Order: sequence, then structure tokens, then C-alpha cells
Amino acid sequence: MDASNRHHGMVNPTETPAWRELCALAERADLINLRRLFADNPERADQLTFTVGEFCVDVSKQLLSHDVMAALLDLANQTNLSEQLAAMQAGAAINTTEARPALHTALRSPLHESIIVNGRNVVDEVHSVRRRLSTLADDVRHGQRTGVTGQAFDTVINLGIGGSDLGPAMASQALAGYGHPRLTCRFVSNVDLADLADALSDANPATTLFIVSSKSFSTPETLANAEQARRWLQHHLGDEAVADHMVAISANRERATAFGIADENCFPVWDWVGGRFSLDSAIGLALMIAIGPEAFDQFLRGLRDVDEHLASEPIASNVPILLGLIALWNRCFLNHPTRAVLPYSHALRRFPAFLQQLEMESNGKQVRADGEPVTFPTAPVIWGEPGTNGQHSFHQFLHQGTSIVPCDLIVFARPSPNQSPELADGFDPHQLQLVANCLAQAEALAFGRSADDVAAAGIEPRLVAHRTFPGNRPSTVIFGTQLTPTSLGQLVALYEHQVVVQALIWGINPFDQWGVELGKTLATSIADDLASAEPPDPRRDPSTRNLMNRYRDWR
Repeated sequence: MDASNRHHGMVNPTETPAWRELCALAERADLINLRRLFADNPERADQLTFTVGEFCVDVSKQLLSHDVMAALLDLANQTNLSEQLAAMQAGAAINTTEARPALHTALRSPLHESIIVNGRNVVDEVHSVRRRLSTLADDVRHGQRTGVTGQAFDTVINLGIGGSDLGPAMASQALAGYGHPRLTCRFVSNVDLADLADALSDANPATTLFIVSSKSFSTPETLANAEQARRWLQHHLGDEAVADHMVAISANRERATAFGIADENCFPVWDWVGGRFSLDSAIGLALMIAIGPEAFDQFLRGLRDVDEHLASEPIASNVPILLGLIALWNRCFLNHPTRAVLPYSHALRRFPAFLQQLEMESNGKQVRADGEPVTFPTAPVIWGEPGTNGQHSFHQFLHQGTSIVPCDLIVFARPSPNQSPELADGFDPHQLQLVANCLAQAEALAFGRSADDVAAAGIEPRLVAHRTFPGNRPSTVIFGTQLTPTSLGQLVALYEHQVVVQALIWGINPFDQWGVELGKTLATSIADDLASAEPPDPRRDPSTRNLMNRYRDWR
């Protein structure tokens, strides 16, 4: 273990007594029966339902006995989790492979706080940049910021990929009810030209503002789309339009200005913010324009609510820590390789995709931060679709398939603001159906339906086996009052922190993504070969050479 790891309290979890106890408990996991656990303890639902922000989080339908829960809490203590979290939030270089802090929590810190990195208070810098962003967003929303022809912008197109796209795209969709009536926000990520063509299909060049979001300002997909957007502007409005119609979010100001973007239209992203944790940085500019600076501040407040809960709540009732421990139990000890995220909210339809990057890019690692190989499973496959659509798609697999998939079910008691303006009394029968279906799925997953119950219902004997549900399938219900900027911030932070909790216990670094680099490097090399008139490099493998030649023939 290197010095930096020792400094941050990192230990190998497999060497702790708690890990050994969890292994022993997992060998007897077939004895953990939800029907029996609820029957033996009438208070189970109350004891295992926790509050964070505007949410109640019910984990009573997870496969948690008293002994399992105690061992998980012991594991958190024996791996120095609280010490590691505190070091992260204080600005320690917890991203050990890149020798950087991981300070996404500083992006929503109040102005009076101080976090010093390299002798500078990063909180002051964050607020300084946010004031500039807020001015730009207000000016666009009020029509005071115009394009080269003097017309107000009505279309904002964010060009980014990965963390520069998934977060703001998800949040803008989730909070569409807060959008400005004149403005349309669109998100382009795919290098497939069809993506940009769709976004431009009915856009007016004179009233379109592009946000180029690339931390390095060298991401190939984003630059390809930015160059095409620049040509589109130049074709319709002339070269001078680029300075007025393009904004850059980047850590590389020099490349952005060399591209033609005006210096005053460049906003920084710091190297201590990972892309998938950057929604509340300048990367969220499209979201700020869409919902307005005031609502964006409410979103930040929601994120901060969970940060404060994480920092102050005892581990036994600390919701993001508990969710991280439960996810770890399901992955490492019960050997469930996937987790389904099922938002019973059409507005959150992109939330599973956002979480795929957040969790799988963060924790899809095969070595620990000290370079030693891990000896246990890490990130699960995250997947999902909104309810109730999924119930008519893959829920058959969830209930009666041969693989067990832990599920997160997310639902709200009230519809989103401005979602049903014609229902003046606030009651929405559609929302009632969403809540009913969400709770029904959690109940069915947990308790199923026995063969005796099926037979007692008068089902003909030959169908009894087909209509029996095994149950005992774990799920968590995350129940909120209403989807608002504040509650969305709380939901995002809840998942951010549980991802980090798992990583810190495992001893892996959730803030780098070296696994992304090899494919990018090879793609650049292959693209050069494909564009060349020369035969493919003979050092390439035969399969790749064959496919490259096929492309040349068909091109």
C-alpha cells in the first residue's frame, strides 16, 4: 500500500473481520426469507425506512438480516469509510492515479466555505464562475443575449459526450416543466451525423446558440460535431457568427479560443471534477439556461442537502452509505451481476443511462488504487426503463427469470409541476396509477405468490407452476414527494455518494477512467488508416484489416 493510500485510511476489505463474516453469512443467504423476516419482526418496515431530504428510502425488502446489517456497518467502520469520505470532501488527492482531489461536492458548497487546493480557495472560484454563467443564462432567457443578426436565441444545442452530455441531458428532460416557453434545449453527443442533423433540422441559424462541452477541447466526437456546427453557422451567417453563437465549457481555454470561440464565452471546468460528477459545474450551463439560475440554485441546494446528510448522519442511518453497503452486499456476496433502476416517472426516462456512466465508469475497475488486482466483483451492470413501460417488457424476467436482479424503484407522490395544468386541484389519477404500480412491483418481487396460493385461487392444476412467483427478490423503494429541481439534486447526490462509498470500501479509484482510453487511441489510428490510400498497417490483426478493407470497398 503506497503512502497516499495509507494517508487516506485505505485498507484491503477482504482482510477485515467484517468481510469474512459477510462471506459466512452469504453461504447461508438461502435462509434469508423476506416473508419470514417480516413475520418475525412487525417493525421491520419502520426500522428499515430512512429519510433523506424529501425522500423516504425503504430498504426493508432487501435481503438483510440483522446479522447482515451489523456486518455491513462493521465493514464500513473497519475500512475507515468515514475518514476517507472526510478526506475527499476536504480536498485530499483521493484520485490517486491522477494525483488530484475529487471535489464535486465543492461545486455546491455555500460561498462562506473554504476548501484549499494548491493554495487557492476553490469555493470562491466556483461561485465566481457561476455568477458569470448565471448572467449568461439570464441574458439568453430574457432575450438580451442575441446572435449576430440581433435576434434573441430560441434554440440551445449542447455538443458533448459522456459526462458532458448525459447529466445535463437527463436533468433538462427531467425538469422540462421548468423550461422557458421560448427556448428549446437539445443535446448532441453521437459522432453519427444523423444526431446533429436531427438537432438542426428545424433550427434557425440566426437564433441558435451552441455550447461546446469538452474538458480537454480535444474529444474527437465533440470536436467533429462542433466543426460541423461551425461550418453550418459560417455558411448561413458568415465567419463572424462563430464568436456570437458558440460558447465553450472547457479546461483548455487556448484550444477553445483558437477554434474561434470568444474569450468571454469560455467557462472553465477544473481538473478536480470528473466528467460524470460535473453536472453542477459549468457543464450544466444548458440546464441553467433551460430552467433558469434560480431553479438551478435549488438543484444545487438539493445536492448539498445530501452532502450534509452524508457528513453528519451516523452510519447506521446514513442513507447513501446504507445504499452503497446494500449494493456491495448484492454484488460481492450474493453475486448479482446487474441492478435495474426503474423510475416510475416519464421525466426520468434518461436517469438509468446517466447512472450507467456514473456507476460503471466509476467502479468498473479490476485493480485497486494501490495497483493490486481486486479479488471480488466490482460494479454491476446498470440498466432500466421507466415504469410502467418496463412492466410490459422485461419485468417477466425480473419476477420469474432464472437470474435475480436487485431493483431500485423510484416514484413520486405528486406529478411534476406544470405537468398537468388542467388539473387545478392537484390530483392526477395517472400519478395514482404510477404509485400503485411501483408499490405492487416491489411487493410482488419481495413476496411472490406460492403454489398453494395459486391453487387456492382456483387456477387449474396444469397452470399452477406457470403462475407461481418465487419472490424473495430484493428491491429498494425511493419515494419522493414531487420531482423538482431540489429533489432531483437530492436524487443525483444520493447515487453519486453510494457509488463513491462502494469504491472507497473496495479500495478502487472511482475518479479515473483509463478503460476509455485504449479504444479512443486505436480509433484515431484506424481512422488515419481508413482515410489513407495505402493498405492497412500489416501489424494490425487480420480481423481488423479485413473489416477495414471491406469498408474501403463499400465506401
